[in-house]
Amino acid sequence: MRTTTLATSLAAFIAATGCSANDTPPAPVPSADTVGTLFVGNKREDTLSKIDLASGAEVKRVDTCNDPHELSVSPDGAHVALACYGGTGIEVFTTETLEKVAYVELGANARPHGIVWHPGGKLIATAEGRGTMFVVDDPLAEDAGVREIGTNRGPGPHMVAIDDDFAFAWGVVIPTGEVIRYDLATGEETGRHDFAGQAEAVALSPDGTALWVGSNSKGIAYRMNPETLALEAEVETGRIPIRIAVHPTEPFAVTSNVAEGTLSVIDTATNSTVRTYNVSGGSDTVLVTLVFSADGERLYAAQTRSNLIAEVDFETGAVLRRFATGEGGDGLAVVSGDGS
Repeated sequence: MRTTTLATSLAAFIAATGCSANDTPPAPVPSADTVGTLFVGNKREDTLSKIDLASGAEVKRVDTCNDPHELSVSPDGAHVALACYGGTGIEVFTTETLEKVAYVELGANARPHGIVWHPGGKLIATAEGRGTMFVVDDPLAEDAGVREIGTNRGPGPHMVAIDDDFAFAWGVVIPTGEVIRYDLATGEETGRHDFAGQAEAVALSPDGTALWVGSNSKGIAYRMNPETLALEAEVETGRIPIRIAVHPTEPFAVTSNVAEGTLSVIDTATNSTVRTYNVSGGSDTVLVTLVFSADGERLYAAQTRSNLIAEVDFETGAVLRRFATGEGGDGLAVVSGDGS
């Protein structure tokens, strides 16, 4: 069980280390054909960064709650929500100025990590410490309409995926390898699938027909039926596929392989890995969070130990630029405009 041991040690390292792999951050590099804004949660210094993708420069950094992790942008692009993994709530900032405009309390021991701001306006967050998840009806309102869903049967989900209709959500529990399906109308669990070993990454295909889950222990991406949680295919990836991102328009999924510093590109039509991109050259940089640009042309991958974000060309795998961020940059969100 070598990879399980490595996954555990890497998780401990990410949580505990305060060092950087680079003494001198790279100078900003402009890009004439890139427009947009990248937001980064810096978990080792409790800050949120705003990076202008055209100039490559960090234009703003503000303080946040303890141990910020995953981020999600509102449907109109005006706000970004941040999960306070070291606390019990969610912070909401404007994308223009990074002014904090709302805080949503979830409850004692919540430890929210995964977070998605659904196009319909509702927000959902995992509550790993409570063994449940939360739905927030109106994150910006004084009465946000917070509702806890699921049943506390031990550790809660770390990451979450939601369908377009806001009918169902899927969470993955790292230490047990369980995938849980939730009915968002009733708040009840409707199924569990138990994988042997650790699992973490989860993503739903844009058409809703495939649920992808990453096995940290086995170096496999599982394709599942979202309704029944039946296993449909196993695809070999790099070691510890800690995150999965699905292409917004084309039949591809990509895993971020933290033990190797690589990305595995999966053809979802054939359920096979067709390309491997070497982004950071090994486990030392701790390559974790992975997101696509809105057009699917670029991938942004967090080199958490290096305090860098790699911008990767999806077609070729070339690393186009690396952006300097705060200590422990991890959670990522991208908006296509300038965030103003």
